[in-house]
Amino acid sequence: MFQKRIASFFNVNEHGSTIKKEILAGIVSFFTIVYIIAVNSSILAETGMPIEGATWATILISFIGCIIMGVWAKSPMILVPGMGVNAMFAYTFVQSMGLSWQEALAVVFVSGALFVIIAFTRFSRILESAVPDSLKHAISVGLGLFLSLIGLEKSGIIIKGDHSLISLGNLGSSEVIVSLITLIIGIILFLRKVPANFFITIFTGTFIAWLFGLTERTTGGFDLSLSGYGVVFGAMSFDRFTSLPFWIATFSLTMVLVFEHIGLVSGQVTLLKQPEKYTPAFRASAITTMLSGIFGSSPTVSTVESASGITAGGRTGHTAITTGMLFLLSILFIPYVKLIPSSAIAPVLIIVGGLMLQNIKHINLQDLTEGLPAFFIIIMIPFSYSIADGIAFGFIAYPLAKLVVGKAKQVSLPLYIIAGLFLLNFVLHSV
Repeated sequence: MFQKRIASFFNVNEHGSTIKKEILAGIVSFFTIVYIIAVNSSILAETGMPIEGATWATILISFIGCIIMGVWAKSPMILVPGMGVNAMFAYTFVQSMGLSWQEALAVVFVSGALFVIIAFTRFSRILESAVPDSLKHAISVGLGLFLSLIGLEKSGIIIKGDHSLISLGNLGSSEVIVSLITLIIGIILFLRKVPANFFITIFTGTFIAWLFGLTERTTGGFDLSLSGYGVVFGAMSFDRFTSLPFWIATFSLTMVLVFEHIGLVSGQVTLLKQPEKYTPAFRASAITTMLSGIFGSSPTVSTVESASGITAGGRTGHTAITTGMLFLLSILFIPYVKLIPSSAIAPVLIIVGGLMLQNIKHINLQDLTEGLPAFFIIIMIPFSYSIADGIAFGFIAYPLAKLVVGKAKQVSLPLYIIAGLFLLNFVLHSV
């Protein structure tokens, strides 16, 4: 009887699926994305956030996001902290712009609230049509290069140069050797399409690092109780709410979140062949993004790994709920996250960054008024070590390029406004 009610609620039969198939798809989704617990926690910890709290936050917001997506949108998509935006949180907002991690969490909350307003009004369609595809895809490519650069740095393969900005690290060091071996294993597993390839890569990389003596030998000192999460949950600080850096960070993050979700959600509902689920899935994503700030995490996204569960046969929200419940069970393994070294995580960042480069094929590089602004975004995000500044360069360059060749009418009014705000930010910072 209970199974029939579940099947009826999610319209499982109408979608040509079964409860068993939905559960199996949820398990596949979980093992495809479970690496995010270790990777996201590691990145958040670089802001000064306690690793225990970062791990709790990653698990809980992933659980909540999957449940909201499953119940509200009845979609098999999964919501977890996103790669790229977690780097924006840690390396741009905290390390580059000088916000504390508590203030960065407030930025996430405010950006999420703005995202909710956009998702529940006509603004989502206005922004979607206002910003050209070349700039949207360039953001993804730039994020990919940024992630890869971070992975290369964390692995020691790339270091600060004596006579240049960066140079090749010591390829004979144990850390670099382990990173390279793990990277090779990760690439092989991914190319061979082995299920849960990133999870296996991190597990194998941790074992290899242990053989080289690069891991901690004990899980002691890791607080599994919720008291270790108390300093992170609800820790948002609005002390700099009226400051320019706070609102520049908020504006940049909102732009990234809106455009990234438009692309991800539309692509996944297309794969599902269920276009009617776009709006509820988009709104579920917005709500979970806002909750991320409260729960102490960088923003969630409808991750590309959702495709693994869809490919495995997931067609309804039952798949997402199964994944969410598995995230909740993973709390039992929190102490072991501490054992995972950078050499096991860095290769995943490098590979994920490489995958995000695929979007460059959608940019019309033959038309320089499209290609050059996109190029500025792509190179300035990693080279300025700031996602916000990288986006700003491209958004300012786009209307300028169109104006120069007499194509000013191809630029929408909202884009002129956005470019003007970015330009104003640069001017205020220079005076």
